[in-house]
Amino acid sequence: MGNYDYLKDIATGSYGLVRLMRNKSTKELVAMKFLERGDKINENVKREIINHRSLKHPNIIRFKELLLTPVYLVIVMEYAAGGELYNRIMAAGAVNEDEARYFFQQLISGISYCHFKQICHRDLKLANTLLDGSPVPNLKICDFGFSKSSMLHSTPKSTVGTPEYIAPEVLLRKNMMASWQMFGHVE
Repeated sequence: MGNYDYLKDIATGSYGLVRLMRNKSTKELVAMKFLERGDKINENVKREIINHRSLKHPNIIRFKELLLTPVYLVIVMEYAAGGELYNRIMAAGAVNEDEARYFFQQLISGISYCHFKQICHRDLKLANTLLDGSPVPNLKICDFGFSKSSMLHSTPKSTVGTPEYIAPEVLLRKNMMASWQMFGHVE
């Protein structure tokens, strides 16, 4: 695909396929999210691109560029060689308290930055937290497909995300707007 060589598929989701690719000139590894053009390219995809593109933080996967092919809209992102935090925990059986604290601090730092930028992720889970390939891995938040931003006048009005991770009060539809107001996004 143009400037990139295909290496392998690394993830599939309800909206698209993520592939590991290598830039032909720089040899940099990148993750490319392929979204089939057509009906699936809607306001949610537009919001994902705008929100993710505006975030530049060490604990958030870096948005690099957007490509169009005759069949796909392609989001080019930083590649996290350490994979999902979920897989690390499953392989180890658990993480010790120091490691959990280290990852949690990075998660809070990334989410705090999102909130500072008035963006709400809305789908935080282990599968959307990746690890870079460094010896002491750093956590990277990814997948802004359900994100909302008060800057785009898109405050959350619905319950989305993975049911197993949704807070009970959200499932009960209580205090949803109160939580959003707490972060100063709705008056």
